[in-house]
This record gives sequence, C-alpha cells and structure tokens, in this order.
Amino acid sequence: MSDPHLPSDTEIVISRVLHAPRELVWEAWTNPEHVVNWWGPRGFTNTTKRHEFRVGGYWEHMMHGPDGTDYPNKAKFLEIVPLERITYLLGGGSDLEADERRGATFRATWTFEAVAPDRTLLTGRMVFPSKEARDRVVRDYGAVEGGKQTFERAAEYTAGLFTKPFVISREFAAPRDLVWRAWTEAEHFGRWFGPKGMKINLARFDPRPGGMTHYSMETPDGKVIWGRAVYREVVPPAKLVWLNSFSDEAGGITRHPLTNDTWPLQMLTTITFAAHAGKTTVTVHWVPFDSTDAERATFEAGRDSMAMGWTGTLDRLTAHLNGAE
Repeated sequence: MSDPHLPSDTEIVISRVLHAPRELVWEAWTNPEHVVNWWGPRGFTNTTKRHEFRVGGYWEHMMHGPDGTDYPNKAKFLEIVPLERITYLLGGGSDLEADERRGATFRATWTFEAVAPDRTLLTGRMVFPSKEARDRVVRDYGAVEGGKQTFERAAEYTAGLFTKPFVISREFAAPRDLVWRAWTEAEHFGRWFGPKGMKINLARFDPRPGGMTHYSMETPDGKVIWGRAVYREVVPPAKLVWLNSFSDEAGGITRHPLTNDTWPLQMLTTITFAAHAGKTTVTVHWVPFDSTDAERATFEAGRDSMAMGWTGTLDRLTAHLNGAE
C-alpha cells in the first residue's frame, strides 16, 4: 500500500484538521511570536533571526534539536494569499540561491481550508528537486514523522489560543530534578497525585512519548474513578505534555462519571518546571482538546472547581516533597 504522505516520487504531504477557526490558525502560522512555540517535531525549540512575512521576504530561524543539534533554516516567501495559501523556498544554508542551484532546497506550500466555523484543514506540501532528495530527508531526518509531530503541536497550540486555558502555578522549595522525579517516577507520583481526600492506585505508569499512565482514584465515600494520561511530549526536566481523560478499568476514554456529558472528553495538559535559586516553579496549563461548543462552555463554567482540584493536588505535592506524604 502506498504511503499517503508520499503521493509522488518528489513530494511529502501532511494534513490535519485543527480545532480552531481559519483566522486563528493563520495567525499562529504567520506571527513569529506564535510560530516559534509549535514549529518542528516534539522536543524542538526555535530562535528567529529574521521574519519578513511578504512576497520576497525571508524567514531565517534556527531549530534546536532535543539532543543539542542546531538546524539552520532560511526560507524565501514566494506567494502569500491571506487566509488561504503560503508558498516558500527553503534551504539550510545562509545562501538560499546557492542552495537552490545545487539542488539543496525544496518548495513548500501550506494551505488553510475552513471546513467548519471552528475547524481548519491545514496541509503542508513539500516538493523536492528529485526523488533522491526527497528520500534523503525522509530517511536521514525522519521528515514524515517529524511533520506529523509538527502538526500535532500546531493542533495543541491553537487549541490554547481558541479557548482561554486554565493556568495555575506553585513554587516549591525543592530542586527541579527532585520535583521532576515526583511527576515521572511511579513511587513518587502514586503517593501525591490527585485532589485532597483521593487515594490513587496506578494500574500502569509509562511517562514517555506515546506511553500511558492509567490510574484509579477512590473518593472518601468509596467511589472509584478511572483516569488516563497519554503522553505527547517529555522533555526532562522542563516539560510534560499529555492528553488527559476519564477512563474505565480497561483503559478506554469515557465521559466524566460524576457530572454531565458536556465536560470535555479530552484535556490537553502541559506542565512546565522552571528552576531558580534552588526552588522550582511548576505551572499547569489545561485546555479542552478537540472540543465542542457545549464542552467549552462547561469548561468555562468549571474554573472554580478546577482551581479547587488542582490546588488540592499541588498541596499534596508540597506535603510529599516535604516528607509528610
């Protein structure tokens, strides 16, 4: 069976429906303050040197890989149709024209299609000068998988732009490595995670990209609630990203067992860990993922209960780090 991401000998095509209006997706792509936050595979960061969003303008930036390797990029914008299409020529050297002469560039076209008022089909099509050039980036740089991860990050980032996230921070009098271990080692995590009064039992604990933590929480009156976290990004010791949902004993996704059917089915959870003067600030960023209007309304109405639940959870983490739990 042919790979739909490789429709011809010289192309790579990646598409994804993002749960955000087209105007917002366009802003996330074209604004340099936004695009650096999601561009590239998981674990990558970006530094922008120049961003001239106009036909004939250049976009120069450095992609920093999770292993410390730097990847220079220089693009020249060839076509811009607002809200619809962007085409550019991309190379890895400082002299883009020289790169093009020696066949070391490719042409990329991104299209933005509104498929619903709150959904956008984003497609990236890369055309290479030869099959050999295309196959090289697929083989040596994992271009297809990296492209899929980039689109996943775009979906996650635009979800946070579309719906105001719930954010809570707490400073802990503990070094970052210890706080990181509390979130990523089962013997720690199982002793503090969850709101006050809940007893957690870990059925599975696998904090790595693609891994899942599956757990049950027992309320003081004996009710058992299952939950799961499927990890998207793990960047020691700075960042965790997972999709959180209520679950069942088999590990499936279920609706909220104690309220109504309009609580978001999945929540995108981002945890960051910032070190300073021997202390660590943990910030929780929570937003509905791929949600309906009703789910977003329920999320908005539930901010007080979210604050109560996460405050209790972070209180338990404080006690655990202090040796009291």
